[in-house]
Amino acid sequence: MSLVMPVFACIIVIYGLFSRTAVFDAFLAGAREGLQTLLTIAPTITGLVFAVELLKASGAAEMICAAVEPAASLLGFPKEIVPMALLRPVSGSGSGALLISLFEDCGTDSFAGRVASVLAGSSETTFYATAMYFGCVNVKNIRHTLFAALAADFAALVASVITVRLFFY
Repeated sequence: MSLVMPVFACIIVIYGLFSRTAVFDAFLAGAREGLQTLLTIAPTITGLVFAVELLKASGAAEMICAAVEPAASLLGFPKEIVPMALLRPVSGSGSGALLISLFEDCGTDSFAGRVASVLAGSSETTFYATAMYFGCVNVKNIRHTLFAALAADFAALVASVITVRLFFY
């Protein structure tokens, strides 16, 4: 398994040599484009990370979760998944950490654990993806993208609860 990347690199170099391509020059051009893309999106991603950390450090994230939990319980969502459902559109690694914490607290086979697992696999880090893709091509007006993506995240949450209820309970 550890030889996959070196073998893949060798295949690319050998193919480049047979097709008479300047392999190293093509590599340098690709690396240059990658760095330019990084410089384009870095400010957007930095701002997003700053906003997430600000929400967590200020306690606003906990206040939002506390405000949403009664409505979530009323709709049949396990209250344990509320923090993850709110953080998932913003941070993949943060929601992953919450998922592991939820597993430790509730168990992987609990209703909340299963709903959280399905939610993690069926939702997107909406704000990150929007910032990344639109920032990469310098689009300033995202129009209806954010609303549609957040609606899809909510649909994933509802579908996660329904799916777990149908197949496991």
